[in-house]
Amino acid sequence: MIGQEEMKLALLLNVIDPRIGGVMIMGDRGTGKSTTIRALADLLPDIDVVAGDPYNSSATDPDLQSSEVRERLIRNETVATEQRQVPMVDLPLGATEDRLCGTIDIEKALSEGVRAFEPGLLAKANRGLLYVDEVNLLDDHLVDVLLDSAASGWNTVEREGISVRHPARFVLIGSGNPEEGELRPQLLDRFGMSVEVRTVRNPELRVQVVDQRTAFDSDPDSFSTAVEANQNALQQRVVDAQQRLDQVSIDDDLRLRISAVCGELDVDGLRGDIVTNRAARALAAFEGRTEVSEDDVARVASCCLRHRLRKDPLEQVDSGDRVVKVFCKVFERSEGSDRADFELALAA
Repeated sequence: MIGQEEMKLALLLNVIDPRIGGVMIMGDRGTGKSTTIRALADLLPDIDVVAGDPYNSSATDPDLQSSEVRERLIRNETVATEQRQVPMVDLPLGATEDRLCGTIDIEKALSEGVRAFEPGLLAKANRGLLYVDEVNLLDDHLVDVLLDSAASGWNTVEREGISVRHPARFVLIGSGNPEEGELRPQLLDRFGMSVEVRTVRNPELRVQVVDQRTAFDSDPDSFSTAVEANQNALQQRVVDAQQRLDQVSIDDDLRLRISAVCGELDVDGLRGDIVTNRAARALAAFEGRTEVSEDDVARVASCCLRHRLRKDPLEQVDSGDRVVKVFCKVFERSEGSDRADFELALAA
């Protein structure tokens, strides 16, 4: 993927620490949003799941187990496991609530006395990625269901007195074009990070994009083989970062300054503080360190906070620039040099 460094970094950090809360990617058409997101699953190692389980249940983590698996473990049954690729689930705009949440066969339940549940997309996305393209056009009732599941990590379906509950922990990724409509503030706030992508203007980078696409169209197998080494190296970095994450610490002074930035920006709630801390720790882990630095906070602050600011229709300043300005004030850094350092760090 040529360019769009901020988008790639935000996606990688969410893969390293899914608790960050997902990514909202808004920007121009044809900037590689969908291509990058769908390629993300290939960077993740296979996961161990209970064999035959439709919810990708874990054999060891109770929070990632369906009720059926938990009951089998309580009875001390032997549970076989298998490896599966991390699920990447697309939520189409025309999906119904039953397709998203799953359905209960009432007739079979009443006649045979069993819970005949047909899992939906939330079940398939458990322990994986849920991608919503054109998320700003999604029906409000589906948005409400997504918000509930993303916040709780569980999906509950109730029909005619019958209730089914299963784990639904996923990284929520949305993309869209702001020209087609704004997002509800409730949905925006649920995304851990927000990225604004723009069309690449540098002619050299544009030529690289065209050449790369042409090479892939001409011979996909040869192209994939040529980039396989880099792909494997990046995957290993992600795996190492996931394992290192628990060892990463963040200084008390840094945490105080992060909260000072959020307070200065008048960010509602505490999600901004929490997400910025988690993203900075994930970035340090990705770069092989066990201690968060000021530069780590500088690189993630804009993505974590810009979408949480109150909108002033008369203000001409971009929300990302507002975050950078306040960050420089709190951290006592030069705004111009900090912006340059930020761009160089992303390019690296």
